[in-house]
Order: sequence, then structure tokens, then C-alpha cells
Amino acid sequence: MASNCIFCRIAEKEVQARIIRENADLMAFYDLNPQAPTHVIIIPKKHIVCLAKAQAEDIELLGKLQYAAKEIAHELGIGEAFRLVLNNGHKAGQTVDHIHYHILGGRRLMWPPG
Repeated sequence: MASNCIFCRIAEKEVQARIIRENADLMAFYDLNPQAPTHVIIIPKKHIVCLAKAQAEDIELLGKLQYAAKEIAHELGIGEAFRLVLNNGHKAGQTVDHIHYHILGGRRLMWPPG
């Protein structure tokens, strides 16, 4: 855990969030600044700064995150049309230095995204 990381603090339940899924490896919660009618953040409980910093030992965990994203999208009724976004680094729009996916849906999502 990184003590100054907001997502680590959410995972440790030091900061409140509207949690919709949690297990030993990950947590999913609603984004405080939603960009779509459905906007969920999914994080590993292990602190990994970004995808570029992930190690071979993280392969299984990364797969669990993606599979959980699919299940969550289905449970929230957007399983047939959703976007899974991972920003890597500040120049790509990553604002929290803890790997996380955005699950977006509930409206038509245009391309290119930004």
C-alpha cells in the first residue's frame, strides 16, 4: 500500500467509496466524477503505479481485473456495449498513480475518444 495513494486508501477502507465488488485481489466502485451514465473504477488491491510498471508476476492479477470488468458490466446491464479504459501515465490522462480501469457505458460512446 502506498500511504499517499487515494486508491490504496479506498482499498484499505480509510476513504469511503460506493463499492460494488470486492474480493481479496480487487475492488470496484463508482467514479465520483462520472463520464457516462455508468462509470465504475476497478482497481487491484496491490499497488501498481501503471501498466508500464506491471511485472510478470502481475499477469494473473491483470487478467482477473479484466474478467471482473466483464462481469460487472453484465451485472450493471451494459454487458453488450461498454468501454474499458486504462490510461497509462500522466500524458495519457492517468490522474491517480495506481493502475485502474474505467468501465463506461449506458450511452453511445464515440470514437475517437479524445
